[in-house]
Amino acid sequence: MSEVLHGQIQRVTFHNPESGFAVLKVAVRGRKHPVTVVGRLTAVTAGEQLEATGHWMTDRHHGPQFKAQDLTTLHPSSVDGIRRYLGSGAIRSVGPKLAAKIVELYQERTLQTLDEHPDLLLHIRGIGPQRLRRIRQSWTEQKEIRKIMLFLHGHGIGSARAVRIYRAFGAEAVATITANPYRVADEVRGIGFKTADALATSLGLDAHSPHRARAALRYTLQQLADEGHCGYPQEDAIQRTTQLIAGDRTVVEAAAEQAVVERALVREPIGGAAWLYLPALYHSEIGLAKSLQRLARTTEHPLPQIDVEAAIRWVEGRLHFALAAGQKEAIRQVCRHKIVVLTGGPGVGKTTLVRSVLEIFEAKGLRCVLTAPTGRAAKRLAETTGRPGMTIHRRLEFDPIRGTFKRDQASPLEGDLFVLDETSMVDVPLGHQLLRAIPPHACVMLVGDVDQLPSVGPGSVLADLIASAVVPVVRLTEVFRQAAQSHIVAAAHAINHGNLPELTGPDDGRDFYFIERHEPEAIQDLVVELVRDRIPRRFGLESMADIQVLTPMNRALLGTQNLNQVLQQALNPPANRPEVPWYGTIFRLGDRVIQNQNNYSRDVFNGDLGIVAKINRIEQELTVLFEGRPVKYDFTDLDELSLAYALSIHKSQGSEYPCVVVPLHTQHFVMLQRNLLYTAVTRGRRLVVLVGSRKALTLAVRRADTGRRCSALRQRLEQFRAAP
Repeated sequence: MSEVLHGQIQRVTFHNPESGFAVLKVAVRGRKHPVTVVGRLTAVTAGEQLEATGHWMTDRHHGPQFKAQDLTTLHPSSVDGIRRYLGSGAIRSVGPKLAAKIVELYQERTLQTLDEHPDLLLHIRGIGPQRLRRIRQSWTEQKEIRKIMLFLHGHGIGSARAVRIYRAFGAEAVATITANPYRVADEVRGIGFKTADALATSLGLDAHSPHRARAALRYTLQQLADEGHCGYPQEDAIQRTTQLIAGDRTVVEAAAEQAVVERALVREPIGGAAWLYLPALYHSEIGLAKSLQRLARTTEHPLPQIDVEAAIRWVEGRLHFALAAGQKEAIRQVCRHKIVVLTGGPGVGKTTLVRSVLEIFEAKGLRCVLTAPTGRAAKRLAETTGRPGMTIHRRLEFDPIRGTFKRDQASPLEGDLFVLDETSMVDVPLGHQLLRAIPPHACVMLVGDVDQLPSVGPGSVLADLIASAVVPVVRLTEVFRQAAQSHIVAAAHAINHGNLPELTGPDDGRDFYFIERHEPEAIQDLVVELVRDRIPRRFGLESMADIQVLTPMNRALLGTQNLNQVLQQALNPPANRPEVPWYGTIFRLGDRVIQNQNNYSRDVFNGDLGIVAKINRIEQELTVLFEGRPVKYDFTDLDELSLAYALSIHKSQGSEYPCVVVPLHTQHFVMLQRNLLYTAVTRGRRLVVLVGSRKALTLAVRRADTGRRCSALRQRLEQFRAAP
């Protein structure tokens, strides 16, 4: 028989906002000690009044508990409850001490005062206009967000994105979602079509609605873009969308036609078939091709007429280095052509060549601009050349007011030679933004390893540019003697040629190791042991600063999600350190973290690595140090961050670490391929350790990436070459 409990929540022992599951300590009238209540509810804060309907049970680990089938919370009415509620972190800028001051003055009328006369808080010492503004905003937000949470939970949807929904639609959020639930997929970051579709179904929307088919088609094209495609054959896109919604193909076809008419999608014939594009990707692909054509066809070269052979001899003397034949040929091409591609693997002298070109151009008084896709790549470029390097995003000067880059074709960058490093990482949209901002008179040297993984974003810019043959390409192949002594370099080149690297040999002086383990659990345990104990003890490297675990996948026991939790516990255990839970992840003071998306307002970008430096519960802010620069995050924005003890190999592109540890197992089967392993190995500067099964290693080495990205960049470039 059900029983009803009434009481005040003393402590929230655990609460998962997504599922609603909560474990609460509740002071119940008539009972001497608080009781444990277990159940589900959308949001909960210490100090609130609770009504619970359920029954008593005894858990064999935790003892007596009240298991509730129904939980209802109300704002507290007692002075103690209000003080506990305000001091629990429910309201930004109000901590326990300030909460006590507020409640001491306004007693039971405190919450009414916040609702109706918040300006009265200015009478309290410690509250000025700026803090009052934050308190008012937070009080209003939390009330509206609770409404959204209740609405979402009422329709079977988790509430993890309630804050983002509120910020997108404000107080009209519930009305907006009810009118067209698919808007949340289009306008709220982190919410996809499937969540919006489940909400629409719960609201009773017609499964054959054109709104549904159109939203599903956009979702399909966005998913394809996430897989690396710029556009996609219309026939296949419609087929995938029809399967996604298990609907009528004719409805999807009609939605596609209407979207093309309204320019919500772009259709273009490519290779005899109609392709569909998201408009932004279409214009980026066209714009990138036009920028490359514009730069390549401009006959004016910024470098004065010089004796190139004499310049080569001069730079050899200046750098005290004999250039290889391929390096000399690259210098000749850069001195003659407006755009040149330089590619090659590790140890072939790309850095020396870049330095040589910079010396020659600067000797003639020309301005050289160095840039790279990521902060770590830009920093490494600056270190190896002795000249300032900067990320593409910072070069282009994002304007948060306009929501665009300040530098473009109308307001170009200043410089005569632009060197873009790690070009394999550059996707079509970023390549378009950079190339259109380069002045017509300048020349461009694109440097990268085409055998590495393609960009995370859509397109294969470097590979398509090389395949199009519209610009000179120099491929360096000669491994220099000093680099040839590195087992890392030897292993990388062996892998790139489809051969197993040397796995045995004398231990002294080696920088590349393979340690065989077969079971995933054994691999996981050894990875932790290597990072925490063995590598620091043997090689003098620091676990937190110098060693990076790289893994092929995100899921499974050896994926980033699990390894990050295991390594966090091993390298940065709680030990009374401040922490904040965020939907399955715990961020702790001292944690290594990575930025997951570009955030121009914070001036941080996808792939930037940092350290959690401060957690402020009262202001509900977490501070991360990125290369020594502090960046603040609201707790509600923590989905922009992930733990970075273990990274996917894709995320490591453009970075270099003193040591990398790579787990390999056949549970990574779908991702085991040559360019993935090659990319991982070339991330290590001083030490690379592979841990796993020989079968998985062999599979990765022998398996070439046969996936084709749907992009028409190569065809567009070839058309420009053929045009008069």
